[in-house]
Amino acid sequence: MRIHEHLPPQFVVAGTDTGVGKTLVSAMLAAGLDAAYWKPIQSGLAGMTDTEVVQVLSGLPADSFLPEAYRLGTPISPHASAALDDVVINLAKLRLPQVKGRLIIEGAGGLMVPINDRALLIDVIRDWGLPVLLVARSQLGTINHTLLSLAALRAYGVEIVGVVMNGGSDTVSRRAIEFYGKVMVLAEIPILPELTQASIKTAFATFFDGNRSDVQ
Repeated sequence: MRIHEHLPPQFVVAGTDTGVGKTLVSAMLAAGLDAAYWKPIQSGLAGMTDTEVVQVLSGLPADSFLPEAYRLGTPISPHASAALDDVVINLAKLRLPQVKGRLIIEGAGGLMVPINDRALLIDVIRDWGLPVLLVARSQLGTINHTLLSLAALRAYGVEIVGVVMNGGSDTVSRRAIEFYGKVMVLAEIPILPELTQASIKTAFATFFDGNRSDVQ
C-alpha cells in the first residue's frame, strides 16, 4: 500500500526534540493529504510562525488553518515562554478541535516539554487520544533520542503511527530504530535544496506517495 495510506485521518506530528523538522513534515503531509493544520502552542513570534510557514509551503487556503490557542513571544519551552508573557497555559484551551476530515496537529518541541506546572506535552497528546507520527533527525544520537521517545509514548498509552527521519538516509540508524523500537520508519527525507510549494509537493510524492510492500 502507499505510505500515506498508512496514516490515520487525524494525527499528531511530534518530535524527538526541537528543530527536527516537524514543520517541514507537517507541510508535506498537509499539502499532500489536503489536511487541516493546527499548531496549538506557538513559542516564538519573530519572523514567520510555524502556521505561516506551513500555509506558504503547502499552498492550502486560509480556512485549512486553525488559529493557535497560544502565541508566545520567546522560542523556548512553552511553560517558560508563557511565564515571560505573564500567561498560564490553560489545558482547557488545548482541547481537541472538532474538524471534519483530515487534521494534522504539530507539537511544540519534544514530547516531554512542560506546558504548565501540571502537564507535559505528552499529557496533552494522551488526552487528545490521537496517534503520533514521530519525527527524528538523521544524525548521530538519533537512535537514543528516538527510542526514548517511543518508550515514553508507549508508557503513556499513545498509539504510534511510525517514524519519519529528516535530514537524509541513515541506514544504520533506521534499522536500529525499526528493530529495537518495533516501529516502521515510513520515510527518510533528505535536506531539500529549496523550500517551495513545488518542492514540498514533489517531496510528498517521492517519500509518502510511493508503494511499500512492508507497510501494512
